[in-house]
Amino acid sequence: MEIKPVRFIGEPILVQFDQPPVFEKKPGSPNRFVWHGETYRIIETLNEWHDYGRRGRMARNMSPEHAAVASRRGSWGVGRCYYRVRVDTGQIFDLYYDRAPKNADDRKGAWFLYREMSVSEE
Repeated sequence: MEIKPVRFIGEPILVQFDQPPVFEKKPGSPNRFVWHGETYRIIETLNEWHDYGRRGRMARNMSPEHAAVASRRGSWGVGRCYYRVRVDTGQIFDLYYDRAPKNADDRKGAWFLYREMSVSEE
């Protein structure tokens, strides 16, 4: 069984948790998300991965030793937490939490619906 992308979406979503995350910048997979006014209940988290890589100007503002540690466990406001989930409609989606703050007044990150996936029996 192989899971392949069907379509890129790349749109912000509203997520909902039954229990608030312990760590705001490492929230874990949500229980539901709302996209285009429709609520999708997550019935299974199929995979989870993290990308703490620094890009652009941010990649050059740390010593190599600190950058190596930050790439493994993250640093404040840098990176993304990805989740591949199956929802109650049977669809599979990749979504992610972008840890970057929106601005100085709103230091929380944002959730995005990355892409829809499909299972192929190859």
